Amino acid sequence: MKLSEIKEILPTLENVEFQLENGAFVPEHFHVTEVGTVTKHFIDCGGTIRNESVVNFQLWNADDFEHRLKPGKLLHIIRLSEEKLGIEDGDIEVEYQNTTIGKYDLKFNGKHFVLKNKTTACLAQDACGIPAEKPKVNLSELSTHQTSCCTPNSGCC
Repeated sequence: MKLSEIKEILPTLENVEFQLENGAFVPEHFHVTEVGTVTKHFIDCGGTIRNESVVNFQLWNADDFEHRLKPGKLLHIIRLSEEKLGIEDGDIEVEYQNTTIGKYDLKFNGKHFVLKNKTTACLAQDACGIPAEKPKVNLSELSTHQTSCCTPNSGCC
């Protein structure tokens, strides 16, 4: 989800709710403690230099169980970050501590925001030496009426 998308969604909501992919909800007394840009400058295993940048939201649970972040307040925080930090429209990455600090992509399911699990991947698979995945074939789908080009005494074997 891009920053521009969340800015369009927030005014339509009564509450801001985040749900993990496993169905569990982030406790409703969470805070958005940071909105910023995270830039990653790196080299992949194939030697290509890369730059990635995301808009980062950090969610945090405090002991103030009466706290509720309203959509207007989150929209205000976003607009303030755009004004003060020059944040541009970009993909949102959410940091949230469950067992450890996790990074999530953000989606909206029409009712609340969903923290989508992220995975790692090789960006230079051609340089990594990992063989391409072989196509899976069900033996039951193979034709049982295949004719062989080799027959006894044909000299092909």
